[in-house]
Amino acid sequence: MAFETILIEKKDKIRVLTLNRPEKFNTFNTQMVEELNTALRQFDEDDEVRVAIVKGAGKVFSTGIDVSEFHGKTPSEYHTWLTRMDQMHLTIGSMKKPVIAMVHGFAVANGAGLVAAADFAIAAEGTQIGTTAINVGLLCTGPIIPMSYGLGKKKTLEMLLSGDVIDAREAERLGLLNKVVPKEKLEEETFAFAQKLITKSPVAIQMGKNFYYQMIDMPFRQRFVLNSEIMARLCTTEDAQEGVKAFLEKRKPSWKGR
Repeated sequence: MAFETILIEKKDKIRVLTLNRPEKFNTFNTQMVEELNTALRQFDEDDEVRVAIVKGAGKVFSTGIDVSEFHGKTPSEYHTWLTRMDQMHLTIGSMKKPVIAMVHGFAVANGAGLVAAADFAIAAEGTQIGTTAINVGLLCTGPIIPMSYGLGKKKTLEMLLSGDVIDAREAERLGLLNKVVPKEKLEEETFAFAQKLITKSPVAIQMGKNFYYQMIDMPFRQRFVLNSEIMARLCTTEDAQEGVKAFLEKRKPSWKGR
């Protein structure tokens, strides 16, 4: 499928998806959000792909939803439109492959949501992140959902209702980012992290991600039931057998992804 609002680059086992509306600060219109979700699903079904990286073209990662699409909708049409804008959260959470956000400039509103939705996020120093829709009389209720899992009640409400932006270092301290690096090293550090994931067992990565997204919605005791089920299945995989054997033989494992 040919895309018009995103760019796809192949780098060995990594796929780089670039939000490519720099003249609009990579704001999400209907076309771009549909192409984003389609591309991510294609990555997930491609056996050659182990990790996906999402970044933004130009000066910023993304500054949210394109407000030129805002006016003139019925309540039903707004519901459909907003559901589409938030689909990326569910798409990434349902994928087998890890998704890394490579962030620079500004990531606000739905841009911040994409950073939070990604499994991992690495940002350049000076990046600004915020859920700013309150400043125009709206709310970033979609983006704040994945952000809320790590922020706690008071910081979540502050982000949602103040409209303030925070810098990358504060976002890292709060757990919204994995790492903050000098701008000139952003690509290098992001790819290094992706390569680290590629060295792990593909089946363990897949099962680990699946476990997390199931576990976060479960009561405490039920999480341990799921834990036992996942680990029992993982212990019988070829990769687990190979990993333990390689450890005992003091050599690098040769993963089969099975």
